[in-house]
Amino acid sequence: MYWYEYCPKHVESKYQLLVFKDNKPFLPLTDYYQDCLGRIDKSSATSYLKCLLPFFKWIEEKSNYQGNRVQWNESEGKIRVAVEDYLQHEMSCKVRDKDSFRFVNLTNKSPTTISRFLSALKSFYKSMVRLNYYPHHNPLIDGQAILHSYKEEVRGVREDKPRMPSVAGTEDPVTHRRLTDSYFKIINEEWQPQIIDDMNLPYQVYQAGKKVNWSQREMIIARMLFETGARASEIIELTIGDYR
Repeated sequence: MYWYEYCPKHVESKYQLLVFKDNKPFLPLTDYYQDCLGRIDKSSATSYLKCLLPFFKWIEEKSNYQGNRVQWNESEGKIRVAVEDYLQHEMSCKVRDKDSFRFVNLTNKSPTTISRFLSALKSFYKSMVRLNYYPHHNPLIDGQAILHSYKEEVRGVREDKPRMPSVAGTEDPVTHRRLTDSYFKIINEEWQPQIIDDMNLPYQVYQAGKKVNWSQREMIIARMLFETGARASEIIELTIGDYR
């Protein structure tokens, strides 16, 4: 059983939060949370942690690789098999092979947290590699995609020669957008807007604007967004004549 508690304010500790496994401190997730602070905000770090706890419980109780349970710190191949099984059996996704990575299709039974879970797991192993907890490469990163992208960026028009500097004008500009380096790529995820039912939201935004010294222009834009119902693009494109 995995769970966490915030460190009491009267206790001196380098940790703001402690993760426990069977009532004993579990340092990998504890250090991961601490490593996140300063890189992402506290609420995002907590959200990532909440996505990871069920997965850690699952791999300990239900994962299967050649008849054995998978440990979180095993090789990239074993972790990827475990994650793929978790996506299919626990998150109702369909996963299929594609070159050196996997496509993940969401179904109507899939939860809305899959993208966050994969981001959290990728972030976790990135921290574990950085903190020397994990002796392998990040299993949530497709190394072949990075290598292919690098080769495309350095390949020049001259055979077996690197690209000339862009100022030389002899090479076609690299204008394509690099695909994500994630090993698991969600391909049918659609963003669904959600209504924020919070009467205090405008006040919080105005107060935040004052703290960062918003100009009158930014304050007017914020007020018009809340008070007119117009789209952001419509308000931003207004001219002085429109305001008058």
